[in-house]
Amino acid sequence: MRYQFVDCRWELGNPGRGRHLYLEGHVPGASFLDVERDLSSPPGPGGRHPLPGEGQFVEAAGRAGIGDGVFVVAYGSMGGAERLWWLLRHFGHGDCAVLDLTGWLGPLRGGEEEIAPAEFNPRPLTGDTIEAAELQGHLSELVVLDARVPERYRGDVEPIDPVAGHIPGARNTPWNEPLPEIPPGEVAAYCGSGITATVLVHRLALAGREAKLYPGSWSEWAGLGLPVERA
Repeated sequence: MRYQFVDCRWELGNPGRGRHLYLEGHVPGASFLDVERDLSSPPGPGGRHPLPGEGQFVEAAGRAGIGDGVFVVAYGSMGGAERLWWLLRHFGHGDCAVLDLTGWLGPLRGGEEEIAPAEFNPRPLTGDTIEAAELQGHLSELVVLDARVPERYRGDVEPIDPVAGHIPGARNTPWNEPLPEIPPGEVAAYCGSGITATVLVHRLALAGREAKLYPGSWSEWAGLGLPVERA
C-alpha cells in the first residue's frame, strides 16, 4: 500500500487561494486538487458546486496519484478534504482518511511536486445521494441536517444564494461545530452547495452512521423555488 497526501484547501469566493496556499507550503509529496475545478462540475441548474462527472474525477484522481493500492490522506479547509473523501468513496475507493493539518507535526514544503500519475478505476456506488424531488417527498421521514452557520440557516442573512432560510424541518448542524447527538433514522445532509455537508457525512461515518448527501444543497433548492422555512 502506498500513501498519497492530497491538499484540498480552498476559500469560498477566492478561487485561487487553495493553490496559493499549496505553493506556499504543503505536506512534502502532496498533490493538489482544486475543489472548484477538480472536485466539482461548473455551476448550473444543479447548484454552485455540482458533483464532478465520472470522467472528470477519474482524470483528476489519476493526475493526483490516486489509484488501486494507494491510501489517500486528504487535508484541506471548509470541507475540501471531506469532499475528496466522499467522492473517493462514491467512486469506489474506500482507502482514504482525513487529516487536520493543524495536527501535522512534520515539515511543510513550498513549490511544485513531481506527482507520478496513477490509473484510477471507478466503481461507482449508488444510494449515497438524494436529489431534490426525493428529498421533498420524504421530508417527514428523514433526519435532514443543514451544515450552514446558524444565521444562514435561520434566514437572518443570505450572502450567496437568492433566497434565505432552510429546507422545512431541517436541523441546524453547523459544519464548524462539534457534531451533536443525531436522532435515529435515515439521514440526509446538505449545506450551501454540497461541500461542507460532507464534513457531517464524514463525522457521522466515523460514529458508525451513514448519511446521504444532497449534492445540489441550498443553492439548488432555493433556485427551484421549493418550500422554505425561516427562524
